[in-house]
Amino acid sequence: MALWTARRHQALDAEIGPPVKQADLAMPELFGIGPETVGQLLASAGDNPERMWSERAFAHLAGVAPIPASAGHTHRHRLNRDGDRAANNALHAIVLVRMRFDECTRACVERRAKEGLSKEDIVRWLKRIVAREAHRALTGTPTTHITQSNLAPAV
Repeated sequence: MALWTARRHQALDAEIGPPVKQADLAMPELFGIGPETVGQLLASAGDNPERMWSERAFAHLAGVAPIPASAGHTHRHRLNRDGDRAANNALHAIVLVRMRFDECTRACVERRAKEGLSKEDIVRWLKRIVAREAHRALTGTPTTHITQSNLAPAV
Protein backbone atom coordinates (compact mmCIF):
# COMPACT_ATOMS: atom_id res chain seq x y z
CA MET A 1 0.00 0.00 0.00
CA ALA A 2 2.78 2.43 0.91
CA LEU A 3 4.59 1.74 -2.37
CA TRP A 4 1.39 2.44 -4.33
CA THR A 5 0.89 5.69 -2.41
CA ALA A 6 4.46 6.78 -3.10
CA ARG A 7 4.12 6.02 -6.81
CA ARG A 8 0.79 7.85 -6.96
CA HIS A 9 2.38 10.84 -5.24
CA GLN A 10 5.21 10.90 -7.77
CA ALA A 11 2.76 10.58 -10.66
CA LEU A 12 0.63 13.46 -9.34
CA ASP A 13 3.75 15.57 -8.83
CA ALA A 14 4.78 14.96 -12.44
CA GLU A 15 1.24 15.61 -13.72
CA ILE A 16 0.30 18.64 -11.64
CA GLY A 17 3.71 20.25 -11.09
CA PRO A 18 4.28 21.77 -14.56
CA PRO A 19 0.84 23.47 -14.88
CA VAL A 20 1.23 24.90 -11.37
CA LYS A 21 4.65 26.28 -12.25
CA GLN A 22 3.27 27.69 -15.51
CA ALA A 23 0.56 29.50 -13.58
CA ASP A 24 3.38 31.47 -11.91
CA LEU A 25 1.52 31.82 -8.63
CA ALA A 26 2.89 32.63 -5.21
CA MET A 27 1.11 29.61 -3.71
CA PRO A 28 3.94 27.06 -3.92
CA GLU A 29 6.07 29.47 -1.89
CA LEU A 30 3.65 29.32 1.06
CA PHE A 31 4.56 26.87 3.80
CA GLY A 32 2.78 23.51 3.65
CA ILE A 33 1.36 23.97 0.16
CA GLY A 34 2.48 21.40 -2.39
CA PRO A 35 1.57 20.76 -6.01
CA GLU A 36 -1.45 18.59 -5.13
CA THR A 37 -3.05 21.17 -2.86
CA VAL A 38 -2.26 23.98 -5.31
CA GLY A 39 -3.80 21.91 -8.10
CA GLN A 40 -6.95 21.31 -6.08
CA LEU A 41 -7.31 24.96 -5.11
CA LEU A 42 -6.71 26.00 -8.73
CA ALA A 43 -9.35 23.54 -9.89
CA SER A 44 -11.86 24.78 -7.32
CA ALA A 45 -11.16 28.40 -8.18
CA GLY A 46 -11.24 27.69 -11.91
CA ASP A 47 -14.64 26.04 -11.65
CA ASN A 48 -16.03 29.06 -9.80
CA PRO A 49 -14.19 32.22 -10.94
CA GLU A 50 -17.18 34.42 -10.14
CA ARG A 51 -16.87 33.38 -6.48
CA MET A 52 -13.32 34.74 -6.12
CA TRP A 53 -14.15 38.44 -5.83
CA SER A 54 -13.13 38.69 -2.15
CA GLU A 55 -11.46 36.72 0.62
CA ARG A 56 -14.86 36.25 2.22
CA ALA A 57 -16.34 34.86 -0.99
CA PHE A 58 -13.41 32.47 -1.39
CA ALA A 59 -13.85 31.33 2.23
CA HIS A 60 -17.50 30.50 1.47
CA LEU A 61 -16.41 28.70 -1.71
CA ALA A 62 -13.96 26.56 0.26
CA GLY A 63 -16.36 25.97 3.15
CA VAL A 64 -14.28 27.78 5.77
CA ALA A 65 -16.34 30.93 6.31
CA PRO A 66 -17.27 31.43 9.98
CA ILE A 67 -20.96 31.29 10.78
CA PRO A 68 -22.34 32.22 14.22
CA ALA A 69 -23.27 29.14 16.23
CA SER A 70 -24.00 30.77 19.56
CA ALA A 71 -26.53 29.73 22.13
CA GLY A 72 -27.34 31.65 25.27
CA HIS A 73 -24.27 33.30 26.74
CA THR A 74 -21.84 31.28 24.60
CA HIS A 75 -20.36 33.13 21.64
CA ARG A 76 -18.72 30.87 19.10
CA HIS A 77 -18.60 30.18 15.39
CA ARG A 78 -18.60 27.11 13.22
CA LEU A 79 -17.41 26.80 9.65
CA ASN A 80 -19.85 26.92 6.78
CA ARG A 81 -20.53 23.37 5.60
CA ASP A 82 -21.40 24.50 2.10
CA GLY A 83 -18.79 24.92 -0.56
CA ASP A 84 -16.28 22.78 -2.39
CA ARG A 85 -15.36 19.87 -0.10
CA ALA A 86 -12.20 19.10 -2.04
CA ALA A 87 -10.95 22.68 -1.54
CA ASN A 88 -11.80 22.38 2.15
CA ASN A 89 -9.85 19.13 2.29
CA ALA A 90 -6.84 20.81 0.65
CA LEU A 91 -6.96 23.62 3.22
CA HIS A 92 -7.23 21.04 6.01
CA ALA A 93 -4.15 19.22 4.73
CA ILE A 94 -2.20 22.50 4.65
CA VAL A 95 -3.26 23.27 8.23
CA LEU A 96 -2.18 19.83 9.45
CA VAL A 97 1.25 20.21 7.81
CA ARG A 98 1.71 23.62 9.37
CA MET A 99 0.60 22.45 12.80
CA ARG A 100 3.16 19.66 12.63
CA PHE A 101 6.17 21.33 11.01
CA ASP A 102 5.92 25.15 11.17
CA GLU A 103 7.38 26.52 14.40
CA CYS A 104 5.44 29.78 14.28
CA THR A 105 2.13 27.97 13.73
CA ARG A 106 2.94 25.57 16.56
CA ALA A 107 3.63 28.48 18.90
CA CYS A 108 0.34 30.10 17.91
CA VAL A 109 -1.53 26.83 18.43
CA GLU A 110 -0.05 26.54 21.93
CA ARG A 111 -0.99 30.14 22.71
CA ARG A 112 -4.56 29.66 21.49
CA ALA A 113 -4.86 26.40 23.46
CA LYS A 114 -3.79 28.26 26.62
CA GLU A 115 -6.55 30.77 25.86
CA GLY A 116 -9.01 27.90 26.16
CA LEU A 117 -9.74 27.07 22.54
CA SER A 118 -10.20 23.43 21.62
CA LYS A 119 -8.08 21.82 18.92
CA GLU A 120 -11.13 21.81 16.65
CA ASP A 121 -11.58 25.57 17.10
CA ILE A 122 -7.88 26.18 16.46
CA VAL A 123 -8.04 24.16 13.22
CA ARG A 124 -11.06 26.23 12.12
CA TRP A 125 -9.17 29.43 12.87
CA LEU A 126 -6.10 28.24 10.94
CA LYS A 127 -8.19 27.12 7.95
CA ARG A 128 -9.59 30.63 7.71
CA ILE A 129 -6.06 32.10 7.75
CA VAL A 130 -4.83 29.64 5.11
CA ALA A 131 -7.88 30.44 2.96
CA ARG A 132 -6.98 34.13 3.20
CA GLU A 133 -3.41 33.39 2.10
CA ALA A 134 -4.61 31.13 -0.73
CA HIS A 135 -7.03 33.77 -2.01
CA ARG A 136 -4.27 36.38 -2.04
CA ALA A 137 -1.99 34.01 -3.93
CA LEU A 138 -4.67 33.02 -6.45
CA THR A 139 -5.64 36.61 -7.18
CA GLY A 140 -2.11 37.99 -7.19
CA THR A 141 -2.57 40.10 -4.06
CA PRO A 142 0.64 40.29 -2.00
CA THR A 143 0.65 37.68 0.75
CA THR A 144 2.66 37.02 3.86
CA HIS A 145 3.52 33.89 5.77
CA ILE A 146 1.99 33.30 9.20
CA THR A 147 3.67 35.43 11.82
CA GLN A 148 2.84 36.25 15.40
CA SER A 149 1.47 39.66 14.34
CA ASN A 150 -1.01 38.43 11.72
CA LEU A 151 -2.21 35.60 13.96
CA ALA A 152 -3.43 37.95 16.64
CA PRO A 153 -7.00 37.17 17.65
CA ALA A 154 -9.60 39.07 15.68
CA VAL A 155 -11.34 41.80 17.61
